Amino acid sequence: MTASQQHPVRVLVTGASVAGPTLAWGLARTGFDVTLLERSASPRETGQNIDIRGLGREIVRRMGVDHSIMEHLTGEEGTRFVDERGEPSAVFPREEGRDGPTAEIEILRGRLAQILVDAVPDSVERRFGDFISAVEQDASGVDVTFDSGSTERFDLVLVAEGRSSRTRRLTFGAETELRDFGVSITYGTLDRRPEDVNTWDWYTATRGRVASVRPDNEGIIRASMSFRSEPFGFEKLPVATQVEILRERFRGAGWQTDRIVAGFAARPDEFYTQRMEQVLVSTWSKGRVALVGDAAWGSGPTGMGTTLSLVGAHILTGELAAHPDRPDLAFARYEELMRGYADSAQGLPRGGAKLLHPMSPTGVRALRVGHRVAASAPVRRLFQSTLLTSEKHVPRLAEYPRLRA
Repeated sequence: MTASQQHPVRVLVTGASVAGPTLAWGLARTGFDVTLLERSASPRETGQNIDIRGLGREIVRRMGVDHSIMEHLTGEEGTRFVDERGEPSAVFPREEGRDGPTAEIEILRGRLAQILVDAVPDSVERRFGDFISAVEQDASGVDVTFDSGSTERFDLVLVAEGRSSRTRRLTFGAETELRDFGVSITYGTLDRRPEDVNTWDWYTATRGRVASVRPDNEGIIRASMSFRSEPFGFEKLPVATQVEILRERFRGAGWQTDRIVAGFAARPDEFYTQRMEQVLVSTWSKGRVALVGDAAWGSGPTGMGTTLSLVGAHILTGELAAHPDRPDLAFARYEELMRGYADSAQGLPRGGAKLLHPMSPTGVRALRVGHRVAASAPVRRLFQSTLLTSEKHVPRLAEYPRLRA
């Protein structure tokens, strides 16, 4: 902090998944007074497999959590694209030092969040079970009203929530556009069977239907189902109704789809849905409030969401630490460094989501041929480096010497 400041800058970080704890860890280490807020009543322990790619690995090394992360990998050995009999038509093995559909670092979201929260210094105040209901700011600070009824003043508010961020809707509603990709996605867990394998098995059926199962390191199978549709409010329906719609949509689809629907029905507390859509926000900061992570640029399962959250939070922290008296300058530098990187990594090609959800048998056959070609030895590395990791416009990380464990 500078000599002109009478007290440490007081920062509210809202969201305790990936970007939020990363922010709280770095801000506390560099002298900020940090409060970490999470809407859930307790740390989230559920969630699907996520991966850390490219520049994200450098961030977890700087934070000193890389060894802990490597001790909690899911054990996924690769990705197989299978037919209705479960026979693989294309195989992408997990490769050390390379990231294919199965990245070198695969971990459960809840486990990664807990590792990051555990790394946050004790000086950070943690609040669970509350959320922001109103925000008013002026030139010197931000007045925040919480759902619990209390009101507090902070110097800065950093929104590290998910794609459907409530706080973003409150503060950046006019600046936000949602680009719909025409696909609904569902996630849940299944009991593991003796015949289950340690690969991510991905199945494409006709009528725009896709299902997958993948292992974890807790003896459970994580599953997903997605289908093409125009928006019809599916994501807001009761869970029982969502499961019945899935059962009807996937009737006769083959492979393990009946098992997956039954598993979702048996574990409703671990079932959730999302619309595949991209968050487009014209600016990531407004006055003393800034967005980071999926709240700023999320677009669903591109494989880069976790990495972008880690990198964005690290850069934002480093710039705020370098310019504690000038949040406007710090926010501008953060967006300058991150905008091209996030846009290129999270932007799906036009029609890409629907291409992965073909309607006709001819479309399914063509996709399987494409998978086989991409998995062949001469093509696989090019495919993985250009289409999967999708790191372009990669920012050059400053040293940020105080952001080291």
